[in-house]
Formats: sequence, structure tokens, C-alpha cells
Amino acid sequence: MNIYVGNLSYAVSEDDLKSIFSEFGEVTSVNIIKDRFSGQSKGFGFVEMPNNSEADKALKALNGSMLKNQSIKVNQAKPPSKKPQRRPRY
Repeated sequence: MNIYVGNLSYAVSEDDLKSIFSEFGEVTSVNIIKDRFSGQSKGFGFVEMPNNSEADKALKALNGSMLKNQSIKVNQAKPPSKKPQRRPRY
């Protein structure tokens, strides 16, 4: 299951996220989204857990919990939506 983690402090690292989610089961990947130019965290990321029951436990336990003095939001990630194609302007 792909899990969205939002409202992250800029000080949170991928290792921090892996550590807290690993308490509930196997974590296959962690990705904090960063600004393309500055490299600064955008305040959210994704955690991939292969076992859905372990992921559900992590969702329920971690949503609203404190991480580095900030309450985090944790829920199942939605698949990316297809954006409508833009027509070129002439």
C-alpha cells in the first residue's frame, strides 16, 4: 500500500519516516518530495508498505501523531490523476 504522509516538518528525513513506519511492519520505500531547485522538503512524502494489514495499523496509529513537534497527516495515497491536455495558444 502506498501511504501519503503530510504536514511534515522540514527537519524530517526519509530515515525518520522509515524508522517510525518500520515499527508496524516492512517498509519497501520512503520518498520525501523536495523542491526541484532548492532541494528543500515540500512537507509531504510517501511510504510504501507491501502488507496491507500492517499498513492499516500504521495509518490508524500514526495519523495525527507528533513527529518533530508537528502533527502529521497519514492516509492511503490516491493514484495520480490524469491531467487534461492543454491546448496550445497561438
